[in-house]
Amino acid sequence: MAAPALARALRGAGSGAGPWARGGPGGGRGRSGGGAAGPPAGAQLQARAHKERRQRRRQQRAQLGGAGAQGTGGRLGGGRGTGGDWERWRGAGAGRGVSRRVVACHGVSRRVAACRGPQAPAAPPKAWAPKAQLEYGGSLGPDGRKGVEEPLPPAYSPRYVEAAWYSWWERRGLFAPRPPAGGAERRLSLVLPPPNVTGSLHLGHALTVALQDALARWRRMQGWTVLWVPGTDHAGIATQAVVERWLWQRRGLRRQDLTRSEFLAEVWAWKQRHGDDILQQLRALGASLDWSRLAFTMDPGFSRAVAEAFARLHGAGLVYRERRLVNWSCALRSALADVEVERRALAGPTALRVPGCPQPVTFGVLVTFAYPVHGDEGLELPVATTRPETMLGDVAVAVHPGDPRYTHLHGRQLRHPFTGRLLPVVADPAVEPGRGTGAVKVTPGHSPPDLALARAHGLPLLSVIGDDGAMRPPDGGWLQGVHRFVARDKVVAALAERGLYRGSQDHATTLPLCSRSGDVVEYLLKSQWFLRCREMAQRAREAVTSGRLQLVPKFHEKNWKTWMDNAGDWCLSRQLWWGHRVPAYRVVAPAGAPEDEGPWAVGRSEAEARAAAARDLRCPPHAVQLQQDPDVLDTWFSSALFPFAALGWPDETPDLRRFYPTNVLETGSDLLFFWVARMVMLGQELTGQLPFSQVVLHSLVRDAHGRKMSKSLGNVIDPRDVIAGASLQELQDRLHRGILDPHELAIATEGQKRQFPHGIPECGTDALRMALCSHNVHGDDIRLDVGTVLSYRHFCNKLWNAVKFVLDALGPDFVPQPPEETEPQHPMDRWVLSRLAQAAAECERRMEAFELHGAVAAAHHFWLRSFCDVYLETAKPELRGEDAGRRAETRQTLLTCAELGLRLLAPFMPYVTEELWQRLPRARPPAPPSVCLAEYPRGQPLARWLCPQVEADVAVLLDVVRAARALRDVFRLGSARPPVAVRCPEPARGALGGPLGSALRALAQVGPLRLLPPGAGPGPGAGPGWVGAGAGPHAHVYLCLQGLVEPGAARSRLGSRQRSLQRRLEGLERAQASGRPPAQPQQQQQQVAALRAELAHLAQALEALGPPGEDPGVRAPPQDSGAPRAQ
Repeated sequence: MAAPALARALRGAGSGAGPWARGGPGGGRGRSGGGAAGPPAGAQLQARAHKERRQRRRQQRAQLGGAGAQGTGGRLGGGRGTGGDWERWRGAGAGRGVSRRVVACHGVSRRVAACRGPQAPAAPPKAWAPKAQLEYGGSLGPDGRKGVEEPLPPAYSPRYVEAAWYSWWERRGLFAPRPPAGGAERRLSLVLPPPNVTGSLHLGHALTVALQDALARWRRMQGWTVLWVPGTDHAGIATQAVVERWLWQRRGLRRQDLTRSEFLAEVWAWKQRHGDDILQQLRALGASLDWSRLAFTMDPGFSRAVAEAFARLHGAGLVYRERRLVNWSCALRSALADVEVERRALAGPTALRVPGCPQPVTFGVLVTFAYPVHGDEGLELPVATTRPETMLGDVAVAVHPGDPRYTHLHGRQLRHPFTGRLLPVVADPAVEPGRGTGAVKVTPGHSPPDLALARAHGLPLLSVIGDDGAMRPPDGGWLQGVHRFVARDKVVAALAERGLYRGSQDHATTLPLCSRSGDVVEYLLKSQWFLRCREMAQRAREAVTSGRLQLVPKFHEKNWKTWMDNAGDWCLSRQLWWGHRVPAYRVVAPAGAPEDEGPWAVGRSEAEARAAAARDLRCPPHAVQLQQDPDVLDTWFSSALFPFAALGWPDETPDLRRFYPTNVLETGSDLLFFWVARMVMLGQELTGQLPFSQVVLHSLVRDAHGRKMSKSLGNVIDPRDVIAGASLQELQDRLHRGILDPHELAIATEGQKRQFPHGIPECGTDALRMALCSHNVHGDDIRLDVGTVLSYRHFCNKLWNAVKFVLDALGPDFVPQPPEETEPQHPMDRWVLSRLAQAAAECERRMEAFELHGAVAAAHHFWLRSFCDVYLETAKPELRGEDAGRRAETRQTLLTCAELGLRLLAPFMPYVTEELWQRLPRARPPAPPSVCLAEYPRGQPLARWLCPQVEADVAVLLDVVRAARALRDVFRLGSARPPVAVRCPEPARGALGGPLGSALRALAQVGPLRLLPPGAGPGPGAGPGWVGAGAGPHAHVYLCLQGLVEPGAARSRLGSRQRSLQRRLEGLERAQASGRPPAQPQQQQQQVAALRAELAHLAQALEALGPPGEDPGVRAPPQDSGAPRAQ
């Protein structure tokens, strides 16, 4: 068709754009070209554009982030603004995955906008005005059940939805395992990793809870007997540190100002005040734990299990006491296990803050000084060290026997410059001549290699650093009581004053740090209790290599084997007051005997230990005086007993017989060696069985910037703040009520202001759980942004509106059939049930593989992309139709999708699915009392719904819809429904010409439909104003724009947009060609692809409008024989 013909056609009528239009026709402020359209038409276009903008603003102010703008949502792209408002508010780019869905029907421009990266506005936009919080005010049934007879509120409100359900679940006993029945029992038993009793759960803990609860609820819905045991850990070091800091800040007391019993009373009081906080957090997260079996690692029964384990291990010769070098935290004044020591590599001089030291300390420097040779003035032996302060504890200098530089000094003695002690020069092949000066100072009291060397040569053992990190040389002197790192500079200065300092140089080193306090770990000689781990570790290694114990994901097996091959003995003693006191008793020595000479007796009680000591000493028990070891056991020792001690071990309880060993453990990968390995070792040693057969390990949760969650950074988020929302002031007030020191508090306060400048929006429990479970937790660390959670809150609103629509469509007189028995005939009904069957099979497969993110994606995709975006829109005209049979079939299909779809989501979103599921009509009694016990959909029984041909036909339909919607978006047609012509191959052509034709018109928002033969266009007889675009690989779609577009303004707007996008594309292509790796390569590729796709759409539109020199119009496509067939 000639372009001038379209000019008249396009100027014939306005578009009447509706709320989905982006605005009036582009350019609308100037005069339109072509001469025929005068100022009145231009004024109408401007007025329409202004009216549309006002309508959009009103709609945005009435919504929370744009969710649910179309009720049940109903456009192919899933509605606007899902997650975008938080993205604009915070500037963190959250919710992009949902924004990209809009592209299918609204063009590519929004996808490009979603990829532009973070932009931080100064204030939250008006579109993010929080909704009024709706509280549930209805009555409860006699059993505490929430009333569901009243109509659903108009919009989703987390507070309304989550009210009363959890207490009803508990009251009905839904979380307790069902009573044992005859026959084989499908059983799932697992334990919650016990959090620190005085701590508070953060989003990392919430991930563990969400994953475990999803597994427990899923198995419960499959008819399994499920026991999920809750518990809390006494957390010796962490709890004592918290209480000590609180006593100092609030009462000015140190632990040493109190007796042990007084301090323990303070800790128990703290536990009573704060211990229930974690339990309330777990309930808020919807965790379906069996609270009747709640365990605390300091409960009397658990304490008895700890004493029993220690006594059995001691009796087996695995627990022993020895004076050895231990990892010592001077800040905590306690020994540490090897796994509690973090080793930080330093490339050279590095200044670090050390607890208790007044100024930063520089590490990574090698200092060289000389020892004068005794009896030979002028002769010296230089040594190099990174710890010059420990030279006060030197007992010798070692050289390699074959080093020619020092053979003349073999057997000579050196004079200590400060103490005057004589130090022998010893020859040892362990010395490396090429390192440092080739001479090694021997400090056995503070170095494991030096201790081995000293024992080999019969050298004395000397310690010069005290438990508090201050210098404590045996003979006192000028450094007595000086902090060890302050003493370092003093020692170097004194050596220089005596002419013995020989210089320093940069030196790469590895610094041992306490993982709990950040203090530099010292090696101190201590008599402690140790557990031999070599044999237990080898059995644990074999459990994995044989397949009896599965680690998921499998790549953890390599680290497991390496750790077990190198497992050393475990130091069990901790110099604390809070914890399980070591059940070992020293026999008090007679008066005048050395303090350490009394033997030790181990017993489950003091009486048992006294009887054992009496047998060993061959004396009556009343003659034995005992003194219990003041130390406590490592917290991880009691935690390692949790899977069986929580079930009643060492007694042979019914729970232990029925539920031990447990099936699976789900926990963070950072606990693989702290906790998992020790449970496996002690479980096999003490019970003869593995405590579980599968270990599922998830990645660490970090903040949106990739930083580890830390209170001192201000990025630790209480899950309840995400569930209920919190203003910045509330977050700051809570931070200031804590016990951070002033320096940490200042950093944390500033961090909170940067990360949450406008607080945290209310998202609800279901949204938080979905966001957590949506990540692939078996890969890289998880960067969780609150914006992601907010996008799932919008999904809850979408779900709410969809089921609300279903309930309205069913009406009060609808008689349902069992969902699984639905047998529809209409192609769209068959298509949506085919998609539902696929989603059920995918959820089942993914859950069995512990890939919960895949199950979340499958259920989420069905609800959004298949049910809400497509089927609901096609069902609306069917429900308004006059065919009663068709209406009934549509209603049954709606109920089937809602019923089974809610069951698919129930393990992840327990509250909203319960609220909605309870309101759906039931086919026949007796129905399960709760969706928690409803059967989880399985793929095999639903496989009869699979319809590959129908899915192929609907796939062509959706390609056509996307192309038509893209054309609508490019030309800004608003609510107008232009005629459409479609060219596609058989058999889809026959389907579109039949029952799928109404679906196409509803989804594409078009008017009359014409089907074209292969190779044909609309043709001259079809009228003016047609514009076309490709729809998938084999189809083409044409829209008639007659009277809907002002061509001159459209050409100007599209050309301007084309030039802008082309400049952005060229900039990205230049960046790719530069060879510099982008910060986010995947995001850059998405931007390039999106820009190219939109430029292709714009090029098609501009070609259809014709060149500027012509009278504006839309060019007709190439003509072929065959006339359009009217539908």
